[in-house]
Amino acid sequence: MDTKKFVLLDIDYITKNNAAVIRSFGKLLGENEGGSIIALDRSFKPYMYVLPYDVEECIAELGSLNLLKIEKVIKTDFGESKEFLKITLKHPRDVSKLREKIWDLPSVKEVREHDIPFSQRYLIDKGLFPMSQVEVQGKVLNRSHLDKTCKIEIHNELQHVKSSLPELNILSFKIEACNPHGMPKVKEDPIIMISFSSNQGFQKVFSTKKSSSDFVETVPTEKELLKKFIETIKSLNPDIITGYNSDKFDFPYIKERANQLGISLKLGVDGSKLKFITVPKKAALIKGRIHIDLYRIVRKHLQLNIHTLQSVYQKLFDDDKIDIPMDQIYTCWNDGGEKREKLFRYSLEDSIAITKIGERMLPISIELARIVGQPLFEIVSRGTGTQVKWYLIRKSHEFGHILPNEPGIFERNVVGGYVEEPVPGLHENIVYFDFRSLYPSIIIAKNISPETLCKDGDEETCHIAPEFGYKFKKEPIGFIPAATSQILNDRIRIKSMMKESTDPSEKQILNFRQEARKTLISTIYGLYNHPKYRWYCIEASEAITAWGREFLKKTMEKSEEHGFNPLYADTDGFYATYNGSDYKEM
Repeated sequence: MDTKKFVLLDIDYITKNNAAVIRSFGKLLGENEGGSIIALDRSFKPYMYVLPYDVEECIAELGSLNLLKIEKVIKTDFGESKEFLKITLKHPRDVSKLREKIWDLPSVKEVREHDIPFSQRYLIDKGLFPMSQVEVQGKVLNRSHLDKTCKIEIHNELQHVKSSLPELNILSFKIEACNPHGMPKVKEDPIIMISFSSNQGFQKVFSTKKSSSDFVETVPTEKELLKKFIETIKSLNPDIITGYNSDKFDFPYIKERANQLGISLKLGVDGSKLKFITVPKKAALIKGRIHIDLYRIVRKHLQLNIHTLQSVYQKLFDDDKIDIPMDQIYTCWNDGGEKREKLFRYSLEDSIAITKIGERMLPISIELARIVGQPLFEIVSRGTGTQVKWYLIRKSHEFGHILPNEPGIFERNVVGGYVEEPVPGLHENIVYFDFRSLYPSIIIAKNISPETLCKDGDEETCHIAPEFGYKFKKEPIGFIPAATSQILNDRIRIKSMMKESTDPSEKQILNFRQEARKTLISTIYGLYNHPKYRWYCIEASEAITAWGREFLKKTMEKSEEHGFNPLYADTDGFYATYNGSDYKEM
């Protein structure tokens, strides 16, 4: 039996002999460090839960559906222990096929957890976290040194290994194409050069015209240029491929030109072709490598008027790079001489800039993948609401809770935080009062969760919301407050470690970790008012904002008693001037 340790990069499943096979893709560690691995698990099966009216009657009715297994299990459902039936199926496609049939059975009250994708279910059940280390024991299926990708058949379960942020091989690229009238047209205009830059020091431009620069390698045709693109990716074997607007421009352009020239873009570590997904947005997907369009990340995290590569680079590094407007690329390419040399330098600098932006921006997303337990590609492709959803789904499994179904029905809008318009004028001696993590703190302090909401109770047993009078039991601790408390306490602990650390590198890593948790914390409240949120609860949402308004108003009133004059308030803080005589002491 062989043992392999690797960084888990991605996961999917394929069908072999009518059975689902989980594939875990990773970067090998140890003696084969830097190589790729695909770990195959044929043992995992899909399942869902049924809440029956009558258990024995339900088992009898389910018997006619040719299911793999039926088990009785106890799960916590909105604070109550209930008996469910766990139904195991032969193949993931059977879940959607049989769900409606099962739901229509007279003995079935509800079907639960039928909408968890098979690969994500595997990660959750096995306690695995992408971008973290795992160890596997099994049989290596390919012993040839010529095969760069190790394939191993899992005999024992993958084991999560506690580890820090992984060191990954990142390769950035950018293509250039030109048209005399500006924007190139993919049907007519060939790719003229492709530049590369990696965090391992590789820097190269491949072009169909010659250059005096050492970093440029010339190929005779566009077809050879695309072959060099494929060859470079295979030989460098990056874990992550980064581009800038590569989902909308670079990869679609490459794919169309490759189609026209009859080139197969086999870029995956399993030999699969580049493909595109369309949900939630169009994105290029490469099996076993993580393609990241950094434009998506900087749009989320950087507040700029425009998010061009030039403006983002200048913002992050306070430095300028060569810039050539789109409408001048054709002239630079065809005039030759110094203009063309400048175009080569411009293309390479763009790839170098993409690499540097990736090194600066990716660690937060990588840490989010390690917390939430979803692949990095999914973290970048989807919003923070989806990230929180998967974090809570995982926590629900850990706590032994059954997941509610998505309600999908919007009830009403919720009144937001308290806002007081600013006092006009020029002010001095200004101070800012800020509630740290106001809404998450209210969720925890007031035990706000769908299962703690009740109709009976008094101030001794319940927290009673202002304005609405909603009641939330003080005990036991609700699911959402417990999960929120874990993130908040982790962030406080990490920030304390940052203050104590004297190592700049350690402080930077700790900052990535606390920022990732801040992203999750700031999103949890909003999902209470989202109809696709499994724990959608309009009463919880209204109670949180009502307590928030009350706390802010009372603090403003209290500040006036101590010589402050509030100027402006918004949701979780306010500005005020100090009118007392002891300003310096204050």
